[in-house]
Parts: sequence; structure tokens; C-alpha cells
Amino acid sequence: MVDRVSDDDFWSFKISEKSAGKECINLGSYNYLGFAESDGECTNKALEAVRQHGLAYCSPRQELGTSRIHQELESTVAEFLGVQDAITVGMGFATNTLNLPMIISKGCLVISDELNHASIILGLRLSGATVAVFKHNNVEHLEKVLRSNIVKGHPRSGRPWKKVFIVVEGVYSMEGSIVRLPEIIAIKKRYGAYLYLDEAHSVGAMGPRGRGIVDYYNLNPMDVDILMGTFTKSFGAAGGYIAGSSALIQYLRLRSQAFVYPSAMSAPVAQQVITSMKSIMYGKGILRVAQLARNSKYFRQRLQQMGFIIYGHDDSPVIPLLLFMPAKIRAFVLECLRHNVATVGVGFPATKMTEERARFCMSAGHTKEMIDEALDIIDRVGDYLNIKYSKRKLFHGKTIQY
Repeated sequence: MVDRVSDDDFWSFKISEKSAGKECINLGSYNYLGFAESDGECTNKALEAVRQHGLAYCSPRQELGTSRIHQELESTVAEFLGVQDAITVGMGFATNTLNLPMIISKGCLVISDELNHASIILGLRLSGATVAVFKHNNVEHLEKVLRSNIVKGHPRSGRPWKKVFIVVEGVYSMEGSIVRLPEIIAIKKRYGAYLYLDEAHSVGAMGPRGRGIVDYYNLNPMDVDILMGTFTKSFGAAGGYIAGSSALIQYLRLRSQAFVYPSAMSAPVAQQVITSMKSIMYGKGILRVAQLARNSKYFRQRLQQMGFIIYGHDDSPVIPLLLFMPAKIRAFVLECLRHNVATVGVGFPATKMTEERARFCMSAGHTKEMIDEALDIIDRVGDYLNIKYSKRKLFHGKTIQY
């Protein structure tokens, strides 16, 4: 970690010339399973891929950019998720933004969670579909909005919708909440809608087998029409995927702008994903999934015990700590950094003006000693900044099991 300096209240900044850098406990990385490491099986296989295939293909997938490593990647993703087929692209944000308009079009109705990611919102705007928003993770409101819009039909003509989609995320990256998927699938079946599930923060990180939210609830992946996810979090790489039926994926291979135009994914990046996924399926990677779950629950419960207000689900690796006051965002981040703990502060417009927060992301790479050290520092910073707002301390006087 290096020090940054600014002369305009951090509207812009530069790296301090005196900064020699320092090692910190990283609580802000999406490296959920610790696969983004400088050595180990994934790194060795990625380096081998560089020697065999080079760094770039310099061609789109539809022309000369498809190689055996891309075919292996897509078959591995499909096997990992338990679906028929998958398509992969080089950028996670574009996976939503450029594929949604190919699946959803004008005359379609989309029921979207109010806290869906910006990439989903942009993709839906580009699609031309009519979008209705429901309260975050509120399935009762979801059904009410869905039923009302189906009854009314298209707002201009009153005609039935071409298709009806429900669009949700698995784990919400600012809230740490987990989608109520079983209930949403039941609603989807009841009304004949399609379900689009963004698993950017949940695939690899959730479920006893690391297969994401579908695995977490022990559901049939075929009940989700379109599975989307990224490789930038749990798998320590880059890019994203759309998975589902063979007919859907074949259609996207022909029509998706994210597949047709950009240069093919780099071979070492593809190999990183293949190796990490196969490690979860067949190797010791599954131990990382269990370690992440243990770290997440322990860290969350210890913070609650200290008196902080924590959002989200107990099993989520995303742990928001409420600061409420905008002025305390930078103070919290800098105080933690002064004691060698790297954190992320989040404020408006990413959150409501009254719900500023620090957001911790746990990793299987965190040891208990690292977590305890970080917790001790956060405890002292919390007292110093007076941000322990909880009226009651959960688990008070009890030892939290790790």
C-alpha cells in the first residue's frame, strides 16, 4: 500500500514521492477464494499458457480468436454450473451491458431489483425494454409489481408483453444481502416469466460446493433461465460468462456484441479460470470455499459483538459496516490504513446519503491471526471515531466460534 497526497480534497491525487509503501491486511479485495496469488497451481498453469499461446490472440472470437483453451473454458464453466452451455467474454461489466440487449428487447417487461448493479441498469436501458423496479429483495413487492404490469399490459397499446423477465443478483455488493431465490423462482414459474441471475459476487464464494446461490439453496440450475457471472472475484482473473440452454448460448455466439467484436480473452486469463474452477470441482479448492464461509461468519459476528451496525446476511463474504456520516468515511479509511489495515469506504451516490459505510470483503486467504489483528484495530478505530451505533451488542460476553 502506498500513500496518496492531494491539494484539492482528493478530487484528484498523486502518489507521495516519499512513500516507500507498506504491507497491509487487505479487507477490500474481491479475491474471495485467494486464487489471485503470486504462486501456486493457478499461477504456474497461467505462466505455462503464456509460453504455449502467448499473451493475446489479436482477433475476435468469431474470426481467428477461438482456440482450444476458450472451448475448454466454456465447457468447464457449463460443467461447473450444471447447465448445457456457456459463453465467455473478456470484461465483466460488458457481460451484462452488451448481452442483456441481445436477450431483452422493446416490447418486453423487466422487473428489476432497485439495487441491481450499474452494468445491469445500463444493459436494460440499451435494450429498450420497459423496466419496473421492486423494493430490494422484497418478494411480496416483486409479485405485486409483476402482477400489476402483466394485467395492464404495454403502457401505450395495452397489448400483452412479448416476454417478462425478472432480473436479480445473487449477492448484492453494497448490501451484503443474499437474494431470496427459492421464492423468486416460485413467482417466476407462477407467472411464466424468465429469470436472469447475476452471480458476480456469489459464484465460487457461496454454497457448499462453491457453485453460487443456486448451490447455496440446493436448487436446480435449470430453473434459472440465464446465469451470469464474472471471473474477476472468486477466480482471480478477468471477464465474465452467460450460461444456460444450448439454444440461448448458440444465439449469443452469433449475435452478442461482447463476443463478436472484442479481441478474444487472453490465454493465461482463461487458464487461470479453468484451473481455479477445476480446483474447486476436483481438488483442494473446495477447502477454500469452506474457509471463506468460516472467515465471513466469524468476522461479521465479532463486529456485531463490538457494537457496530452491520448490514447483510451472515453467510455473505461482503460485510458493510455503517458509518452514516460522510465525514467519517475518509477518517475511518485513513485511521485503519495508519495501522496497516486496508479498507474501502463507500458513500453517495453509490449508497444513500444517510447510509455511508465501510465495506469489507473477506477472503479464504485471511488467516485467523490476520482477522483478529484487523478486528482489534477496527475496534480501536471505532471507539476513536465514535461509530459503534448499535444499541445492543450481539453475543455480548460470549466467545465467537471460528
